[in-house]
Amino acid sequence: MKARRLAVNTAISTLAAIFTQALGLWFQSVMAKRVGAAGIGLMGLISSVGSLAATFAISGIRFATTRLVAEEMGLSREERIPGLLRRCLLYAIVCGSAAGAVLHLSANVVASRLLTDVRAATALRVLAVGMPFLSAGAVLGGYFTGTCRAGMALGGSVTEEVGRVGVTFWLLTCLDTTDPRITCAAAAAGSAAGEVLSFAVLLLLYALDKKRPRKKAPPAPGQLRRIVGVAVPLAFTAYARVALKTLQQLLIPIGLTRSGASAERALAGYGTVRGMAMPVITFPMVFFASVSELIVPELTEEQVRGNRGVIDRSAKALLSFTLILSAAAACFALLFSEKLGIVLFSSREAGRFIALLAPLMPIMYLDNVTDGMLRGLGEHMYTMGLNLADSLLSTAAMWLVLPRFALDGYIGILYVSEILNFALSLRRLSGVTDGRIVKNM
Repeated sequence: MKARRLAVNTAISTLAAIFTQALGLWFQSVMAKRVGAAGIGLMGLISSVGSLAATFAISGIRFATTRLVAEEMGLSREERIPGLLRRCLLYAIVCGSAAGAVLHLSANVVASRLLTDVRAATALRVLAVGMPFLSAGAVLGGYFTGTCRAGMALGGSVTEEVGRVGVTFWLLTCLDTTDPRITCAAAAAGSAAGEVLSFAVLLLLYALDKKRPRKKAPPAPGQLRRIVGVAVPLAFTAYARVALKTLQQLLIPIGLTRSGASAERALAGYGTVRGMAMPVITFPMVFFASVSELIVPELTEEQVRGNRGVIDRSAKALLSFTLILSAAAACFALLFSEKLGIVLFSSREAGRFIALLAPLMPIMYLDNVTDGMLRGLGEHMYTMGLNLADSLLSTAAMWLVLPRFALDGYIGILYVSEILNFALSLRRLSGVTDGRIVKNM
């Protein structure tokens, strides 16, 4: 593996991720103070439905593009990449347009029946506009990731976050309202604008890309079949998993209501955990999420070349690095939890949940990196199946546990879910490498 290339790409990705995550956390802090915990809860529910629509829009194409481009690079068949990308874009545009149309047409039903809050309908219709741009941008982002050029791929994600925050605040300034319906619609407009701007930047970068293969080659046989073969199984597994995740998010306020809380208080409790505490807990993951994505094409190239020793050394180093830094991040969050809750969200309750979730941080981060390595080694269907089973069990647990134990029960479910998921992922990685990684750590 080209260690220097990975190190440079990781550094670039991490810096960009820190910027976008910090901007997102600041945005969440300002919005929490503007609309309160209940408003953040409503935005979280809308975001969950938007994530489900985005999963349908992407339908596995980002990973498929990364994987197949990396394979062509590893086999020195770069001239086949342009044809591959054209077919990936066709697949993406069809899926993105279909997802947007369904979300737009079902907005009223979803808002009134699933979210039980008609104020969300406008925001859902606005989110639908960005779906085709999201899916097409995923292809271009996957191409740059597959060719191991982090800076190019991150141009789109940075633009998306800056555009999202900028457009949202511009709209809120013009509208000057604290009405949750208008605020959520403005946030949705910012998200859609961010997707459009991100796609435009990625398309421009691709057009200017001097390393883009320009050698003409006849269409490679079976390219579309290869795309479908990788993307569709991932897509269906992702549909089920994200649908269950969305159901989980909807069950939280419902379960809290069943535990005796009022609807407004339940929404506020959901907003405190998901919209305040979790962004703080996941913020340090920017140091590992970049590695998790960038390691996919690197390991794929080494795998097709048969370099087992390089794979083992890289995996061991990544796990050790993640363990050390995530433990430090967990200690910091635990020690300063109350101050973080007050400074960022003016909420002692948010600080309490930050403290409760802090010990889980090393497990979450190690699981994220382990999943990335498994995807790079062709074990993507295993990780998707495991995550699907985890989501199914967590959803059932929420239905049974939340009415009795409320938010403390939700925290307990998170712990059991993350620990079990990581243990099974690490066991699989150990099996793929004949146990050498775990034995040598």
